[in-house]
Amino acid sequence: MMRSCTSQRRGLTLIELMIVLIILVMLFAIAGPRLLGTQKKADIKGTKAQIGNFEAALKLYAVDMRTFPSTEDGLGALIKPPADEAKARKWDGPYLDDEIVPADSWGTAFVYEYPPSKGTRDFPNISSPGIDGESDTEDDVNNWRDIEEGDGDDASEVMSEADVLDTTSDE
Repeated sequence: MMRSCTSQRRGLTLIELMIVLIILVMLFAIAGPRLLGTQKKADIKGTKAQIGNFEAALKLYAVDMRTFPSTEDGLGALIKPPADEAKARKWDGPYLDDEIVPADSWGTAFVYEYPPSKGTRDFPNISSPGIDGESDTEDDVNNWRDIEEGDGDDASEVMSEADVLDTTSDE
């Protein structure tokens, strides 16, 4: 009688497991930073988009109410009618689809200010403190633009490509 020399192999050897782990670590080392950078960019773009939504809603609010909400009323005025009965008759909201004012991409409340103290237009200041959660830092996302005083010869400032694409950054 002949014995079959076929044996079934079950599982992986330790060497094979180590090779697989090394390959996975190398793939993550290559792709990880790109994925993390992409998430940061997505969070910033999402926050900018939310500020854009607020701006659109504030414009509709201003058409009905003839002014923007005060700093004290804040963005909540886009959701709840004013307590003053005369003002409440003009209010045609809610101006946002949410039942609460959305937070930024990092879960922090937006900062609202009207009349504005920053920027050059008569429009409410809306900002997110960014990933660090602290206002007035480099990673803030906002809707105003400060035009630096130039030499006075040219009324329009020369902007870099990044300035044209990033209309909500604080310079």
